[in-house]
Amino acid sequence: PVSVGMSLDIASIDTISEINMDYTATIFLRQRWTDERLCFDGNKSLSLDGRLVEMLWVPDTFIVDSKKSFLHDITVENRLIRIYPNGTVLYALRITTTVACSMDLTKYPMDKQTCTLQLESCKM
Repeated sequence: PVSVGMSLDIASIDTISEINMDYTATIFLRQRWTDERLCFDGNKSLSLDGRLVEMLWVPDTFIVDSKKSFLHDITVENRLIRIYPNGTVLYALRITTTVACSMDLTKYPMDKQTCTLQLESCKM
């Protein structure tokens, strides 16, 4: 098994829809793991073009309850891959996602809603 560290920053909450029971947010997702096959001599990291991600193993992370998501791609996909001499890989991307959120509006306008943003990965 590969241990994957993750961090997530919410850049913006773009919309909240009571009618559709969802919200849209833009997030920065960073994942870090070590792959000994990528070790190299040196003391500086290598930053790779995001298009090279197809050549590497990356975690199969998905957003639970996502209705629709997309990676930003102006002018190229907003993905970063940095490889360190010890084989540690940093993989970062910017995603906008619309996520389902069941809301109880029976006490409107005195209601309080809690919406979650959950990430998971499939294990095979």
